[in-house]
Amino acid sequence: MKKLKIAILVVLLILIIDQVVKIWIKTHMLLGQEYNVFGDWFYIHFTENNGMAFGLEFAGKFGKIVLSLLRIFAVIGIGWYIFILCKKNVHTGLIISVALICAGAIGNIIDSAFYGLIFNESYLNVATLFPENGGYSTFLHGKVVDMLYFPMIEGSYPSWFPFWAGEEFTFFRPVFNIADSSITIGVTFIIIFQRKFFPSKKFAVEESGKQ
Repeated sequence: MKKLKIAILVVLLILIIDQVVKIWIKTHMLLGQEYNVFGDWFYIHFTENNGMAFGLEFAGKFGKIVLSLLRIFAVIGIGWYIFILCKKNVHTGLIISVALICAGAIGNIIDSAFYGLIFNESYLNVATLFPENGGYSTFLHGKVVDMLYFPMIEGSYPSWFPFWAGEEFTFFRPVFNIADSSITIGVTFIIIFQRKFFPSKKFAVEESGKQ
């Protein structure tokens, strides 16, 4: 199945890029260290989080396990959905979009599942891959590595602004990774091209009438 091969290729490509970048960051940078890439609005900033995409948190160790298990079940479901889509005559763009979402989810699962086992802590020292004394945590309790930071706009809320009057703000504040970006791009493509990906019967008839 040609479309299934495309989906697998997309997933593998995103996973390789995501993991190569994360491993390089983890083994070359201290936690909190950053490099300026472009002006004052794009930095490589090394941070880690225990939770969801874009640095959002999920409470406690039990919450971490629940989140990891939910991710695993979600990936299984998405993988099955890709297989079903490939058997149908659907737009290749839809398959690529869902594959991007799947790849992003797997990328962050790898961090959560294995990084605690194969790396030591990055606090005050650069982490080592497969350290002699073992990793910093147990299976499913690893931290997700983030590094992409775009503080494009910085300023203060005006005095008349409710709740945060006079406080400083940064847009875009979250630090994220390639896996997060892959999920975001996949979802965005589905929203933008939904008429192409999910044509209604009426729309399909109209399109066929134009041809």
